[in-house]
Amino acid sequence: MRFVETGLKGLFVVETLLKGDERGKLCKTYNADSFHLGGLFPDFKEFLYTFTGPGAIRGMHFQSPPYEQDRLVFVIKGSITDVVLDLRKDSGCYGSYFDINLTGDSARALYVPKGFAHGFKSLGKENIVGYLITSVFSKEHDEGIRWDSFGYDWEIDSPMLSDRDRNLQPFRDYDSPF
Repeated sequence: MRFVETGLKGLFVVETLLKGDERGKLCKTYNADSFHLGGLFPDFKEFLYTFTGPGAIRGMHFQSPPYEQDRLVFVIKGSITDVVLDLRKDSGCYGSYFDINLTGDSARALYVPKGFAHGFKSLGKENIVGYLITSVFSKEHDEGIRWDSFGYDWEIDSPMLSDRDRNLQPFRDYDSPF
């Protein structure tokens, strides 16, 4: 595995192990020893995945302290544009965002540290996105930033959104605890 630094401290593109033969492919998304060698020490508590159709946006989601979480995000099937927003007031990058296309055919994942909001736009017909997360879900700490309120161009006019995502607070009104 290889960890590629982005312009946002602590946020890494993870080039995972992808092997194939006549039967198909195997992708190793997480290996504790490799992450430790890369300077990352996540203690994952949950694994979940979403099924998302074309034209949908999910996000921008995060959990507030003390249930903040690191995430390892990867695509099992399909393709997405993955987007993160830095909510860390003292990071020097507060309000900055990063995006990357992830596909089920690539061997890339995104390691998102605590203090970032996360979301994605589905690109493929059927998208299965997996998450390894370092804290358990807490409804009381489940928060989000409205997807279209922080300057990112999603390149879509009328995305499919959940009621929750449609009604999240705008970035300008969010008082970050990070």
